Amino acid sequence: MSKLLRILIPQKLKYRLFTAFVCLILLPFSALNIYNYQRIETLVQKKISQQSHYQLEQMYRTLEDQISIAFKTLLFLKQDDTVKSVLLHPEQRNELENKRLMENIFKNLNNSFFLYNPSVYFMILDLTESAYTSYPPKDSLIYSDLRGNPGFDRGQMNTGSYHWVPNDTNYVLRDVSTSAYLLSLYAYLEDTRNKPYGMARISIDYTYWLRSIHKQSDLEQQYFLITRSGEDISQSVPGSLLSAKVKAGFAGQQYFIDKDSNSLINYIYVESLDWYIVNRIPLSVLFVEIEGLKQQYFITFFVLTAIFLMMTFVIATTITRPLSHLQNKMKAAVQKSLKIRLPEHKFSGEILDLTRTFNTMLDDTHLLIQKLKAEERQKEAVHFQMLLAQTNPHFLLNTLNTIKWIAIREHNEDITNMTLSLGKLLEASLNTDKDLIHLKDEIELVEAYVHIQQVRYAHKFELTTRYDEDILYALVPKLSLQPLVENAIIHGISRLPGKGLIELIVHREEHRLIVEIRDNGAGMEQARMNKAPRKRPGIGLSNIQERLRLLYREEGTLEVLSTGEGVTVRFTIPLLLSTPYGNEHPA
Repeated sequence: MSKLLRILIPQKLKYRLFTAFVCLILLPFSALNIYNYQRIETLVQKKISQQSHYQLEQMYRTLEDQISIAFKTLLFLKQDDTVKSVLLHPEQRNELENKRLMENIFKNLNNSFFLYNPSVYFMILDLTESAYTSYPPKDSLIYSDLRGNPGFDRGQMNTGSYHWVPNDTNYVLRDVSTSAYLLSLYAYLEDTRNKPYGMARISIDYTYWLRSIHKQSDLEQQYFLITRSGEDISQSVPGSLLSAKVKAGFAGQQYFIDKDSNSLINYIYVESLDWYIVNRIPLSVLFVEIEGLKQQYFITFFVLTAIFLMMTFVIATTITRPLSHLQNKMKAAVQKSLKIRLPEHKFSGEILDLTRTFNTMLDDTHLLIQKLKAEERQKEAVHFQMLLAQTNPHFLLNTLNTIKWIAIREHNEDITNMTLSLGKLLEASLNTDKDLIHLKDEIELVEAYVHIQQVRYAHKFELTTRYDEDILYALVPKLSLQPLVENAIIHGISRLPGKGLIELIVHREEHRLIVEIRDNGAGMEQARMNKAPRKRPGIGLSNIQERLRLLYREEGTLEVLSTGEGVTVRFTIPLLLSTPYGNEHPA
């Protein structure tokens, strides 16, 4: 075994240096470059996927908006007296006058709601023998055929006397629309006694809409509309199709790579129509610039590496000659605890540089000690950030925004206000750029948190604040008041049978800022008796106490006082006043 090692491991120093450079530097560095480029490709792919998914979400919202507007136009038709008059009493006017009135109504609807694509087509039937359309039909209008359309089947409609047909065969003249299918809303027009007096069909040309979006896209990507069962509905590029393997992958992650077509697949589910909106982007488009850059880089890298290998071999040969002499001197320096200096006048070239470097090492010792002290201070700062991160609720802001817009759309003010308050707290907690913020901004975060808890506890308690106007811009640790208010609510106020009260009092005493949070809750002893076991230990008071220690050393204190009624938490910090800064949010 030893003989094999002697054969594999060079014995001369210059060959060892050369081999060490190749094995320990060149090969790892090459592997690292390959790994980094793979990471870049992954990050680019992820970034493009996120952008693509955002586009799909925009398309989803656009389609939902068009569906919502279609409902609005249906309500408008039901409430329009002219429509009702024409359908109930067609004999009051001649046929041309009725047709002119209905076409004006269709034109006004398109101008009011559908200024942009997709194109929308209207058809109204009365209960006698008249039909009115906003489009030139592909086939002749036969009233009995129109009224017998399966879309007007009452059995398929809901209690509101309407339903959607997602794959309605296109009935519009080919010169106007070349799409194969339309998305149609079939409905009955009823009076206040739920007696029908007409029928309506409102159709959206989603294929035209899909292809118009494709024309606006920057990349050579394609869009598809697919049913949940895998049926093809429409494509942005005529003739393009998705394989069955791709359709089978829609139930998993939001995007994936289709190796057969060498493309990135992204999709989103439209629940109201039971559809998928699918986006396909060729990988060759994504990585064409990266591939060219990678090829150029590696060619340059290997050329320079070859030159450097030759230079390294020459340098190693030059170093080995005077190295033995230098080695003896260095042994002597080690034996004397590095308290001697090597003579520089006996050497030249690289050995001289090495000698000077060795002598400089002694001088650098003191600098290294100072750097170690600085690193210790940095470790404390990192420790502080870790403690602060414990109070940072890393929720998903995109999900919260989605809940907010759903609440706005559903006119639910409680949920809207709660999501706004929670969003303010999240934005403050997720931003770690500032450790100190203005007192007025910290109070706003407390009020946002209290608003959420008041909804949870049905306004069982009130929060009052008292402070002087001249300390509104005093600097306090971010999110230092909210955990204390949370403790007062959970351990004190929540168990009260009656009305709870929390007081937030801030005042100054010379050069100190005093912050007190009082409650009229159950008190500390009763809270300990009623305390339920928790899955993980609480971090409120201990977290704030440790943060005060890191920020203010001995000048920051925290006290917990149990009174006859409730608990008072007081912390004292140095008074630091900051200049107000416009409308910028402190977090």
